[in-house]
Amino acid sequence: MYSFLFNKDIDEKTVLPCYLLYGEESFLAREFVDVLKESLSVSAEEDFPVERMDLAEQTWSDVIDLARTIPFFFAAWRLIEVNISKTQASRLSEIEQSIIKAYLGSPTSQTVLILVVSERMRRNFSLLDCISSFPSSVVCTKELRALKGRSLSSWVDRKFNLAGKTATPEAKNRLVELTGSDLAPLSLEIEKISTFVDEKKVIELDDVHQVSGWVKSFFEWELTSSLEERDYSKSVIVLKKLFMKENSKPEQILGILVRFFRDILLAKLWLKEKKDKNMIFRALRPHISPQFQSLYREKIQVFFSLTEKISMAGLNHILSQLKEIDLNIKTSDLSPQVLIEGFLFDYCGRKEKGSTRKEQR
Repeated sequence: MYSFLFNKDIDEKTVLPCYLLYGEESFLAREFVDVLKESLSVSAEEDFPVERMDLAEQTWSDVIDLARTIPFFFAAWRLIEVNISKTQASRLSEIEQSIIKAYLGSPTSQTVLILVVSERMRRNFSLLDCISSFPSSVVCTKELRALKGRSLSSWVDRKFNLAGKTATPEAKNRLVELTGSDLAPLSLEIEKISTFVDEKKVIELDDVHQVSGWVKSFFEWELTSSLEERDYSKSVIVLKKLFMKENSKPEQILGILVRFFRDILLAKLWLKEKKDKNMIFRALRPHISPQFQSLYREKIQVFFSLTEKISMAGLNHILSQLKEIDLNIKTSDLSPQVLIEGFLFDYCGRKEKGSTRKEQR
């Protein structure tokens, strides 16, 4: 499988016993571990775990002992990812260096050590000196530099391609402007856009604006809050203000509702993939800064509480309702405001009724 980090294919014939990855863009290390796991899987059905260790809690002796043991369930390969702080990387004791050198002098077959330092290292760091003393057939050291310019554009292209999409230059540039060049939130934003456009193959500027460029007005913020709280009275008041004072078009209001529930859907999918809650929340609610600690804590708690309460079946039902409302707005003389109020009454009422049978299936 192709590795963006090393700009080449990685397979069981080219993989090395040890990689030392260091630098500010640690997301590239995470991607590389995923590439290794997929490349070394014997079949699509095989799912061997990446064993993760942290030198804040364990020792080099623990790491090497694990590397020398037989993999659990006799898996064909073993991947061990070790998180190392800058201080630990700069000051290896002589005993620690001897433990590492003894292992790398005779590494365990089909075991890969991925040593990750999420900060820059200088040449005089003892870990870098120790690892670099071995030939390139045994170890590889790679600095994880922040991507810029063409490198960043190429990475964005590849992420979209993996999702079966392409993006126009204007869409890519705007996405980076809105999200920044930090790869972790940028990756989540690409996933979000790719899911939002559904079967559409080319991501355009308007798609980015709809998903990533949404800046809430006061009333939009209030409508979202009422959905989180399932407060029907509040949501109807805000809805009337949007229609009357803001002169919002029905499709714009419907877009707010669809984005809200698609965010819930994405959150559920990412939680299933064991993604970090804070990373998910920052991707879906970038306008709520962690600097405002009280507001951030309140909003993240409310968001994930709702995410856990709504089932996948319930979300599918809700999105189907919104799709039907959209069709009625476009093809009938029914009042858009009445249609949306009816939806809100049904959605908010579910809080008292609990899950319906349809949701529980």
